[in-house]
Amino acid sequence: MKIAILSDFHLGYERFVDDAYRQAEEALTKASELADMMILPGDLFDVRNPRLEILAQGINLFRAVARKNWKARVVAYSGERRLFTDIPIIAIPGTHERRAQSAGNSVELLSLAGLLIDASDATVEVEKDGEKVAVFSLGGLSEEKVRETLKQLNPTPVEGAFNVFQFHQSIYELLPFSNDFIKFDELPKGFDLYVDGHIHSKVEGKVFGKPFLIPGSTVLTQLKDAEQEQKGFFLFDTKANSYSFIPIDSREFFVEKIDVQNKDIRQIQSETEQAVERLLKKSKDKPVIRIVLEGELKKGYKNADLDLVETLKRYKERGVVEVSNKIDEEDSHEEIESLRSGTLENVSIKDYGLGIFIEQLKKSDYSLGRSPTELFEMLSSDQKKEKIISEIIEMLFVKN
Repeated sequence: MKIAILSDFHLGYERFVDDAYRQAEEALTKASELADMMILPGDLFDVRNPRLEILAQGINLFRAVARKNWKARVVAYSGERRLFTDIPIIAIPGTHERRAQSAGNSVELLSLAGLLIDASDATVEVEKDGEKVAVFSLGGLSEEKVRETLKQLNPTPVEGAFNVFQFHQSIYELLPFSNDFIKFDELPKGFDLYVDGHIHSKVEGKVFGKPFLIPGSTVLTQLKDAEQEQKGFFLFDTKANSYSFIPIDSREFFVEKIDVQNKDIRQIQSETEQAVERLLKKSKDKPVIRIVLEGELKKGYKNADLDLVETLKRYKERGVVEVSNKIDEEDSHEEIESLRSGTLENVSIKDYGLGIFIEQLKKSDYSLGRSPTELFEMLSSDQKKEKIISEIIEMLFVKN
């Protein structure tokens, strides 16, 4: 059987709303033509509570895919949810869709509409022509709950099937900045394929000698160096036990580093303009270009002297151009150095902030009755939170 592995559509991503929809549509269309079934490891939507028009986008996308005459069908399901379809589109919510346990989420809504299967914390068995694929899916969780949940669920392979373990979590070996992140050797053994979402660049590896795949996002979001590669999805062939990467037509992204060592403002501006012009000519459409300025300015100049706003305005009709200022100054911090060295290359700002938040809570006598990640999610939500903020202040800062 051929399994398409697609992830992190981030429908509704504000900076590139049209890109997110168009590129998810192309990925789903290609996958439905090439594959017998689909696995979608999370972050189909960009926020926990998508606007109605963004939910409509998701419904339109999956309604088109659901109309395909799927020969493979779901034949067994071990979870507590009620299924409204037997089409082999198996999804889970990711960190961007995760809400409180008592609240529904956008992936669950698509499942209730019969457009896919929300397979969180369950095994779904798909069969075609006598061949069976079993997918155990761990729905997106706060990092500190992953080990406990895996222990409780105790996922085990289905005998006589090709077994897939699907999840949406940070992996310590890929993001080594928090001990809360699960490690490869802590994943359940015995599966034939391990599939993860969350990270926005393509990853190919091994877990217990078996393939470990992250397809990456289908849309640009973090503008990190690794996202310069073409977007797409994996197509895994269970009979051949091999896979290939299927590219999609995605917006081009270029990162250009400029050494500013001992250069004055005029030189830097000239080199920036030359780099942008060269990359614009290289692209077939409106690309995203990130210019990274590194080094130490010529003596007598300061960061504040460098103003490229007017320069960048000239390119707004031809592409998306931004400048990252990493010019050395005496007050540089260790966090900036770690970002410069690339040790946090695949970490989103939100995940980096969450890691700091958790570490700080561990140093306190925190006992609010909510996990640090759940607390962070509540504080970063758009909903009213005066009550929870009052509780936090009282528990963390008011002495008895």
